Amino acid sequence: MSKPFVRSRRKKISKLTRSNVEYVDYKDVELLKQYIDTRGKILPRRISGNSARHQRMITTAIKRARIAALLPYVIE
Repeated sequence: MSKPFVRSRRKKISKLTRSNVEYVDYKDVELLKQYIDTRGKILPRRISGNSARHQRMITTAIKRARIAALLPYVIE
């Protein structure tokens, strides 16, 4: 009996990890838009490939940018 085809996944490495980012600023809208999907939701860590520390920083920055009206809550 043959074994089913199994794909090996490459571990995703965050852009923030590669560029040694210390702090994610909420005013950096272009960076934050990369971590929001087409409906305006924050991408989860398993999809974005962020570390837990960077994901927390991105989430807080996105929420602060929404309060400051730099990013929309919902994209229509």
